[in-house]
Amino acid sequence: MGLTMTQKILAAHAGLEAVQPGQLILASLDRVLGNDITAPVAIREFEKLGTPQVFDRDKVTVVLDHFVPNKDIKAAEQCKCCRDFCNQQEITHFYDVGQMGIEHALLPEQGLVTAGDLVIGADSHTCTYGALGAFSTGVGSTDMACGMATGRAWFKVPPAIRIYLTGTKRRFVSGKDIILHLIGLIGVDGARYCSLEFKGDGIESLSMSDRFCICNMAIESGAKNGIFPVDDQTRAYLKEHGAAEPQVYTADRDAEYLREIEINLLDVKPTVAFPHLPENTRTFDEIGEIPVDQVVIGSCTNGRLEDLRAAAEILKGRKCAKNVRVIIIPATQQIYLQAMEEGLLRIFIESGAVVSTPTCGPCLGGYMGILAKGERAIATTNRNFVGRMGHPESEVYLASPAVAAASAVTGRITSPEEVMSDEI
Repeated sequence: MGLTMTQKILAAHAGLEAVQPGQLILASLDRVLGNDITAPVAIREFEKLGTPQVFDRDKVTVVLDHFVPNKDIKAAEQCKCCRDFCNQQEITHFYDVGQMGIEHALLPEQGLVTAGDLVIGADSHTCTYGALGAFSTGVGSTDMACGMATGRAWFKVPPAIRIYLTGTKRRFVSGKDIILHLIGLIGVDGARYCSLEFKGDGIESLSMSDRFCICNMAIESGAKNGIFPVDDQTRAYLKEHGAAEPQVYTADRDAEYLREIEINLLDVKPTVAFPHLPENTRTFDEIGEIPVDQVVIGSCTNGRLEDLRAAAEILKGRKCAKNVRVIIIPATQQIYLQAMEEGLLRIFIESGAVVSTPTCGPCLGGYMGILAKGERAIATTNRNFVGRMGHPESEVYLASPAVAAASAVTGRITSPEEVMSDEI
């Protein structure tokens, strides 16, 4: 029986010829990641192990991104724990205020992940790096601690679901719409502990930002990871960002999949996930008049330069609706700088939006945009669970940057085609 991409990467890192779904393996790690919420727990567990030094100070990465700049005393203590540990351990890739960004945008930008890598991170959206042809998945802080100490981790090999993408996406359709469309099809547990493996000629029309976004939200379908094949676009991205030489794995022709799902990208429309699950998706022929109080454009899902450009295209020369708070968060300092140089920040500010330093911020109800009781937000973030962005009686609607920006202009959930109709 042939192997999938994920199975080949896991086998190689376990020193095995082949692996089978359900098999337990001990595999070597190329990178271990933590942030200011999860790393302190891992650090305390690491210290209990009695190991004096991390397995490789170049392969452990800590990014302060959730509550920074520190929002309160507890956040400050969390970050101080990380700083002290990383200084003591001489961690090479430690990112504090001024250098940091949202971790899952920052690591690819810094060239810290390449094709064929095996990456664990104490954050569920670590699956983002599958866009680069790597196996990456979220783990608990205890697993992070053991990974930092030993450079290895236990895995149960996942079975796979193949997602076959055909056609070319329409204008105003992005990776966010594609992954919401898929989650709407299979549900939040439709790929539970499976590898989502993407294939098909439709991939050619997907930018790297699209692919990062799709893999980022693989976890929202219950998947262990999402992964794209390595093509010329992937190689160009890795080279541009100074990543290590890729190790390219391809699925065997006779690889086995639990199921196959075909999506014609021409059929995908701008999509919105209604409260309180990412699977509760609707397109604009099903959406009525829904006013919003807040718009958030950013996060590890949609805070990249391409996302900001999409928002700026719609906001340019327009004003945000009265009584709507619009918060735009570039995912990294480099993205912030590029957006400034391209004039995107001027567009946002002149439209009436506020631009934040890179942070996860409101995505997880941290800060920079907490919702009050009864308030409603449309956001480019990845989760809309009850109380995710603030009060348990608030509502979060998930959408692409284009939809979020259009909604900022009208003050209600709006298709970008409606706002841009004079230019179409």
